[in-house]
Amino acid sequence: MSEVAGWVAAAATVIAAMMTAANLGSRITGYGFIVFVIGSLCWTTVGLTSGQPSLVATNAFLTIVNLVGVWRWLGRQAKFDDGGNRAAQRSAAARVPTLFSTASLAGSQVLDSDDEVIGSVVDAMAKCDGSGLAYVVICEGGIGGVGERLHAVDPQLLVFGQGQIRTSLTAADLADLLELKADSWPESLDSVMSRRQQGGASVNHISQMASGLVH
Repeated sequence: MSEVAGWVAAAATVIAAMMTAANLGSRITGYGFIVFVIGSLCWTTVGLTSGQPSLVATNAFLTIVNLVGVWRWLGRQAKFDDGGNRAAQRSAAARVPTLFSTASLAGSQVLDSDDEVIGSVVDAMAKCDGSGLAYVVICEGGIGGVGERLHAVDPQLLVFGQGQIRTSLTAADLADLLELKADSWPESLDSVMSRRQQGGASVNHISQMASGLVH
């Protein structure tokens, strides 16, 4: 029994770690913590059957922590996500501006006019005076975060929706924007545009797309 529990515990720990590290949403993360609970219970069984009190104590504590994770992501956060999604759905059917949850921005895919994914949202910087977003940081290129490039994009070039964002930019336009340092973002979009080199996706070209984008 101890050997079987050990294999189940190892497999559950690996699977749960991948599920939570992938950051695929509150529910997937919550299910990952359920798998973590299974793993910690199996490790506790291994400790009990093999006479390892330290293993039992450690995983008894981890079981409590993992149960808190289940409540945090499948209980509390999942309800918040549902609230945002329902508000967006109701606004789409009502005579009001369509809403979207800002919590869903990070990780949202950015699609061009041909429905091709050209990047994903890292974050967005809002203005403290309440006048909206200053710029949206979008990453493109790279594999698994390695070699990716970050760009500050004018919110006027983006049409926001639940889980995805559409833009008039092409993949080449996005790649041609000034690249940001991962740990040093600009104080304003104007400061980025002022440093743009002429040619490629020029300032005038981007401005024309912003003015012609249909929201």
